[in-house]
Amino acid sequence: MQTNLENYFSAYRSLKLTRDDDGVLVVQFHSDGGPLTFTAEAHTEVVDAFYRISQDRANKIVILTGAGGDFMTGVDWASFKDVSDPDVWSQIHDEGVQVLENIANIRVPVIAAIEGRAHIHSEYILLSNVIVAAEGASFHDMGHFAAGVVPGDGIFTTWSYRAGAGRAEAFLLNAQPIRAAVAHEWGVVAEVVPDGQALGRAQELARQYLKAPEVARRNTRVHFIWPLKQRIVQEVGYGLSLEGASAAALVKAMQANR
Repeated sequence: MQTNLENYFSAYRSLKLTRDDDGVLVVQFHSDGGPLTFTAEAHTEVVDAFYRISQDRANKIVILTGAGGDFMTGVDWASFKDVSDPDVWSQIHDEGVQVLENIANIRVPVIAAIEGRAHIHSEYILLSNVIVAAEGASFHDMGHFAAGVVPGDGIFTTWSYRAGAGRAEAFLLNAQPIRAAVAHEWGVVAEVVPDGQALGRAQELARQYLKAPEVARRNTRVHFIWPLKQRIVQEVGYGLSLEGASAAALVKAMQANR
């Protein structure tokens, strides 16, 4: 099934999609061309974007990256409105589950090219097959326990799968970023390269992977992602329910303090 580029390549404010003649799709997260500050609009957009990317057989390799020297740096909390409202959280819950399932449903090799700060939604990155990080890159989870809510949106699932449960728990409880070298030591990052070279190296790997027959490429991704995909399906809906309860409690406490 081929998908008309006009249907989705220019449909999103927070994602820039470019694909070369060989079918290598670069998905760049951004806010007005700079590092992405995550918003409620972006939360909705990524669900649709990765669904369409996964459907489009013209995409032969997918590369995830950021803009302006970072991956994702912060959250516009106000854009999500009242997260203690069950109707609001219902949408956040559903989108949070769907985006991870849609990334996991991409049936071609996925590479992440990370420069600078990956401090929000690094679980998107960890659904890649290979992560290339610049020396100055750092990983953090500033949007959950550090902000007073449960890290239930898949970030524990992905980090515990890639790094081990003990490391993931310590990482998510500690409000400090880790460097690319540490993530490499943990087995999360595959390669550490000089600053400014992460995307170039990811594109080199894409060219290497393209030498394999298409069915081999597609089925290898399906095979490799399956154990993590199972955990996503089993754990993330429940985790987001726990996160929603903690978000409501946080709002209640903040209102009481006023």
